[in-house]
Amino acid sequence: MSVCTVIAGACEGSLACSTCHVIVMDMEYYTKLEDPSDEENDMLDLAFGLTETSRLGCQIIARPELDGIRLAIPAATRNFAVDGYVPKPH
Repeated sequence: MSVCTVIAGACEGSLACSTCHVIVMDMEYYTKLEDPSDEENDMLDLAFGLTETSRLGCQIIARPELDGIRLAIPAATRNFAVDGYVPKPH
């Protein structure tokens, strides 16, 4: 059985937030992913419920070898735009 969930990323995949944070459930699949970039790791540091197999969903490229990957969505997210953060003008 497959379950598909749409994950809304506030930055539209530009590596400027952590709202698409997912947890890869199986280490076998986690090791098939390319290593996260420094920019991705910086954004993951801001993610709620960070784990050893956390990734940003926008950085996981669907490939045949990832068929069957299971991802968990954390119970919460940190979206500064929704959580009341107001950027200061430059």
